[in-house]
Amino acid sequence: MRVLLTGATGLIGSHVLARLRAEGVEVRAVARRSHAQDSDKAVSWIKLDLRDATRPEDWLPFLDGVDAVVNCAGVLQDTRADSTSAVHDRGPAALFKACEMTGVRRVIHLSAIGVDRESLSAFSQSKLAGDEALSRCDLDWVILRPSVVVGRAAYGGSALFRGLAAQPLAFAPPDAGPLQIVQLDDLVETIVRFLRPDAPARVAVEVAGPERLSFEDVVTTYRRWLGWPPARRLRPPPLLMDLSYRLGDFAGWLGWRPPIRSTARREMVRGAVGDPGEWTRLTGIAPQSLSAALAANPASVQERWFAKLYLLKAMVFTVFSTFWIVTAIISFGPGYRIGVDLMREGGAGPLSGPSVIAGALADLAIGLGIAYRPTAKLALYGALVLSLFYVVAGSILLPRLWAEPLGPLWKIWPILALNIVALAILDDR
Repeated sequence: MRVLLTGATGLIGSHVLARLRAEGVEVRAVARRSHAQDSDKAVSWIKLDLRDATRPEDWLPFLDGVDAVVNCAGVLQDTRADSTSAVHDRGPAALFKACEMTGVRRVIHLSAIGVDRESLSAFSQSKLAGDEALSRCDLDWVILRPSVVVGRAAYGGSALFRGLAAQPLAFAPPDAGPLQIVQLDDLVETIVRFLRPDAPARVAVEVAGPERLSFEDVVTTYRRWLGWPPARRLRPPPLLMDLSYRLGDFAGWLGWRPPIRSTARREMVRGAVGDPGEWTRLTGIAPQSLSAALAANPASVQERWFAKLYLLKAMVFTVFSTFWIVTAIISFGPGYRIGVDLMREGGAGPLSGPSVIAGALADLAIGLGIAYRPTAKLALYGALVLSLFYVVAGSILLPRLWAEPLGPLWKIWPILALNIVALAILDDR
């Protein structure tokens, strides 16, 4: 069998890819960014952004010899880099039409639970539109509508549960609806079973866990799994929650993908619940409960590290970016004269003023570069180089700064350490 898989680097798509490889299936893996090629000749990577693939003709070159399509592509919210309409509706609709044109019959499409009952945001509206586009096609289609998906790997909402579980105070969004958590392994097994030639077709299936839990119950279950005592409960004030969602939207505008954004706020009100009966009847899969799945995979120290670092990551990048921006502002303003005097003391002469301005511009560029996700890695390396330059230049021009009571040159070393930590935790997946 040869399968075209979209969203192949996502949480679900990457695990579907691994399972198909283990089954000996040849996969054409679609991702929007370049992916390192490996030695497995059964996988060929296709760099394609669904925002640029909204016509059937865009997909035709990749469907030759394909037996089935699995669409795992998805984004949470519209930003400059993401389009819910393109990724959930226009791109997949073009792919489905291309399947009709080339004779690819079997299409498995991942949607989201509840979108057929109530569309609360552009996310669910576009998901529903993609479902409807597929159901109108003359194909052997399967629409899977999973609830919140969690597994040993973590990303987005599943990572947020762990991050919240690591906090000494237990809190949850006050308006969050109930959840029927579904295990990633169960969902992947479902996709594999529906790929079989004799599997049912032209069905829309809710993929939900066996128990209804509150958001707080889920976080508490993860905290227990991580081996920590119960946390003290806290009801966050609405103003704080509103600020969190707005900051999440701002981070999304900067290219980051935090799970807490205005779309998540709208979608959480509905919750993520459904009837797993039809799913079990069609596949024979008995869904695992969250507690049983976690008990089967004891938490390691790596899990505890990740849980503690998850929310700290946002703090690290916020503080680090702000630090560089503020140093630039001070150098342009109240610290300009101090900087010029120091440069003159070091013998810079008429270059003292321009040197201070150049340093301020460099600091500002690095601070803004760290804040903007597409340039964050490059800016962090730039920060390392510039920090080391400041150490060398300061040692040559003003060696007395090593003996200053406030230690201006000594304090660069913890900054360098934080810089290295930021580089280590930069990647999301």
